[in-house]
Amino acid sequence: MLPPWPGGRPARPTGRGPDAVLFDRDGTLIEDVPYNADPELVRPLPGAREALDLLRARNVAVGVVSNQSGAARGRFTRFGIEAVRRRMEALLGPFDVWAICPHAAWQGCQCRKPAPGLVYAACGRLGVSPRRSAVIGDIGTDMAAAHAAGARGVLVPTPVTRRAEIAAARECAPDLLSAVRAVLATPEGRPS
Repeated sequence: MLPPWPGGRPARPTGRGPDAVLFDRDGTLIEDVPYNADPELVRPLPGAREALDLLRARNVAVGVVSNQSGAARGRFTRFGIEAVRRRMEALLGPFDVWAICPHAAWQGCQCRKPAPGLVYAACGRLGVSPRRSAVIGDIGTDMAAAHAAGARGVLVPTPVTRRAEIAAARECAPDLLSAVRAVLATPEGRPS
């Protein structure tokens, strides 16, 4: 796993809702451009800024947990990942933590989703329990990582989400803002 980026901060528990919400990057917060390391190609998805600002207004930590196997495949370096991060923060506001897995699936690491390593790393840097956190993503590996870490998972399906992933998801939302509102509406961010 890549070392943490600047900006990690301890979460300030809010009492209701989660202490942290962690988002998948591609297909959840920004358009999914395969192996993107070009900041000019970063396009936020509809509702992303509003959803993030809603969490920030409630003093909920926000973070990104993202597989970036293009690094292992030699398609880009950490500098490309960092350029996209800076562009995302310029468009969507600051994130409290970033946890990035630079490995390919064949490398068998414990940080790559569906393993829970990225969720554990992000929660550890924030000083929060995964059980008081939620993961929002667009594919089954996002939900599997959330479940394995003990976090709540909310799937926001896109055209690339498989039907089987939707059927297997414990919770789905039609869009990013609805997912965030659902997480905020329940005690400790857990479904009732």
